[in-house]
Amino acid sequence: MAIYLDHAATTPMSTAVISSYADALGLVGNPSSIHSQGQNAKRMLEEARESVAASVGADSVEVTFTSGGTEAVNLAIKGLYWARQGDIPRPRILSTRAEHHATIDALEWLEQHEGAVIDWVPVSPAGRIDLKYLEAALADDVALVTTLWANNEVGTIQPIDSIVALAAAHGVPVHSDAVSAYGYLGIDFHASKLAAMSISAHKIGGPVGIGALVIARSATVTPLIHGGNQQRARSGTMDSAGAVAFGVAAGLIEFDRVRGMRDRLVDAVHAAIPEAILRGDPVDRLPGNAHFTFPGCEGDSLLFLLDVAGFSVSTGSACQAGVPEASHVLLAMGLDEPTARGALRITLGHQTTAAEVDAFVDALPAAVSRARSAGYADRDTQLGH
Repeated sequence: MAIYLDHAATTPMSTAVISSYADALGLVGNPSSIHSQGQNAKRMLEEARESVAASVGADSVEVTFTSGGTEAVNLAIKGLYWARQGDIPRPRILSTRAEHHATIDALEWLEQHEGAVIDWVPVSPAGRIDLKYLEAALADDVALVTTLWANNEVGTIQPIDSIVALAAAHGVPVHSDAVSAYGYLGIDFHASKLAAMSISAHKIGGPVGIGALVIARSATVTPLIHGGNQQRARSGTMDSAGAVAFGVAAGLIEFDRVRGMRDRLVDAVHAAIPEAILRGDPVDRLPGNAHFTFPGCEGDSLLFLLDVAGFSVSTGSACQAGVPEASHVLLAMGLDEPTARGALRITLGHQTTAAEVDAFVDALPAAVSRARSAGYADRDTQLGH
């Protein structure tokens, strides 16, 4: 059986979550119906909403269930943008080019179709947002600021408190994509003073297909989906079973030895491959994230070689039409394309064991050696040698 080290992509569901999900799927009832079966479905859904809210320091009324993190991000960005348009034109949105594609694509859609002006805030070589640039860019014509709580590729944690404080001085709402941070960092939505925050169930051991947008009581978000007003900012029959499983997963969140396991992995990789470079902030990073670049390697080659050896990891880069592309996050951090193409992301979960980490490190040198040989062969072919 392959060793799974790609928890940033999705996490396995526990027996408790699967059991609760299966039981809930077996019950009939639309939570909007007024008969007893419908009200039983509603009761389960609202209990799940309370569990999810408690896991992020929010009130249940502030939790709007969505089909996942991508929808939550789109609802937040487009909904906040539309709600902020009025007598005073507010075309500008502040964000970074190191965001998840859910954010970048939503922003570019608003730019192309709604006349939004995207002001891309630079990030440091470690992936942290430039607060001085952000402060100078904030003004009355800014509709919103949107930023990751923690970067999904390199793991860098953003200074959310500072970002929100700067924006508040201009009355600008802030949305944070907390999908990667959820379940690994202590999140207190009320303390953060965010206007909105996106989270997803399958990153904490829940099912794929359900997430949530947490919307502050004081914030206004224009819905993307109309027809029924079942939730504060979203219409549509709610997924009671998915919500139940989400709620159970939220109640099982624990902050344990993942950081120590990650440090064990980082130290061992540096010992085995001294030239490997850890990317992202070395201190303020997600506890389960280890992101490296390996000089002379193609990340995709490393991924495939490690997959054959029995390890599931990620490059963190996109692949379109079979053509590997360098990570937009690493390029935004200032890496050149050849360096960025040598990336490998290893992300640990609460179930990851020391034996699995050690087995991965034992297999890594051979994979790196073969990936380098393949890279040199490709280079020589291109040069006609």
